[in-house]
Amino acid sequence: MTKPHTADRSSSFSQHPFVRDLPPPFAASMERLAVERKYEAGDLLLREGEVAHEFLLLIEGKVALEAVLPDRPRLTIQTVGPGEVVGWSWLAAPYRWRLDARALKPTRVFSVDSDRLRTLLDENPVDGYRFLLRLLPVIAQRLENTQFQLLDVHGS
Repeated sequence: MTKPHTADRSSSFSQHPFVRDLPPPFAASMERLAVERKYEAGDLLLREGEVAHEFLLLIEGKVALEAVLPDRPRLTIQTVGPGEVVGWSWLAAPYRWRLDARALKPTRVFSVDSDRLRTLLDENPVDGYRFLLRLLPVIAQRLENTQFQLLDVHGS
């Protein structure tokens, strides 16, 4: 399942596309909140309905974001890979995952503790605003993909 790991963490964290252009002191503060995790193919990184306690930066691998619909097979909303992020439900109460995230192949991520990240955003409003501006297009894309997939399943 998930295994914490720290080898060569600093250089790869600062080079992750989501973090790369953030102000270095803010990125360094984020890095201090992060732990590297590994998942095998088939492992769930996140489960719909559970407490959203982390923000994930994908380093390598592939992850399917899946909706669980009553009386239907799992529905893949989007597949994401290295350089992308998983999880925004930690940002808004009630802090519950809205989708499952499943590793499609061996996957490594940086897991950033969301309670501490929210505090960091609050304590650094200018950098927090930049962070949110970077995350907002990801949220919009996920919502749009969800809408398209559900329209496809249920018909328009």
